[in-house]
Amino acid sequence: MTILASGSKGNATVIAAGSTRLLVDAGMSCRELMKRMKLVGEDPRSLNAILITHEHVDHVAGLSVLARRLKIPVFFTESTHRAWMRMLSPGATMSYAQWLEKVRRQKLESAPPAEDVTQPAEAASSRKERYERSSLPEVEYFRAGQSFAVGEIDVMPFTTPHDAVDPCGFVFQARRESIRMAIATDLGYVPPNVKMALRGVDVLLLESNHDLEMLKDGPYPWSVKQRVLSRVGHLSNAAAAEFLEHDYDGGAHTIVLGHLSEQNNLPELARLAAEQAIGRRRSLLGNRVLLASQHLPLEPITL
Repeated sequence: MTILASGSKGNATVIAAGSTRLLVDAGMSCRELMKRMKLVGEDPRSLNAILITHEHVDHVAGLSVLARRLKIPVFFTESTHRAWMRMLSPGATMSYAQWLEKVRRQKLESAPPAEDVTQPAEAASSRKERYERSSLPEVEYFRAGQSFAVGEIDVMPFTTPHDAVDPCGFVFQARRESIRMAIATDLGYVPPNVKMALRGVDVLLLESNHDLEMLKDGPYPWSVKQRVLSRVGHLSNAAAAEFLEHDYDGGAHTIVLGHLSEQNNLPELARLAAEQAIGRRRSLLGNRVLLASQHLPLEPITL
């Protein structure tokens, strides 16, 4: 697991096993994503696919450009793909079914989208721009709760409580090594299905977004504070610590705290809460706690 970035300005993580490399989320520009991969010794051209957790901008900002440049498939839930399409083309009147049929025809014809000569040039240009932003080399759908495989990696997506259309986290298993790594960020609380999914993982990227007091006293408008604090918002330091103390099975070699707010948290507070929670369970003293950063990639975690 190599976390390229984690936070409200962009999220991206590389999961690798054998010859298979997956990028989870593409929340920065294509140029920045490729730059950060090269910083940690990952060749962007070695990526086999991109997996998307949900449609918020900090998870998809560089998606279309990167996927087209590398010519690799993108895996979404169908609802997330629809939401992403609507986000890129808010003024489009074309239905989703019509869009799918259009893409099918264009693949068969291997031709760019036809221009409607009956419409003004500006309208045609706008449609072309929307198409270019939303076109992907290949789209694959998955469903939460149903595993699928990409190369040498088995993927189990699980539903997360967040204010997106169909958000999910992932557990990845390297088939040859029987090593499991999980990503669980962007969730307002830890429901039973997430607790179950995170059992038996060797590396866990867990959200520790905000300190409750810093958020309440911070600069955000009250409506935003309510959203973050809600059960479809983000996990606080205290909530992450509660999970680690009471529901975490203790099997991970490394726990990475991610999606830390720059406005409403401090790395020291997040680490302290997690380490105190682990410290109250004497059998977990061997667990290593790391902090993912928004601005620099984390050194690869290799097992």
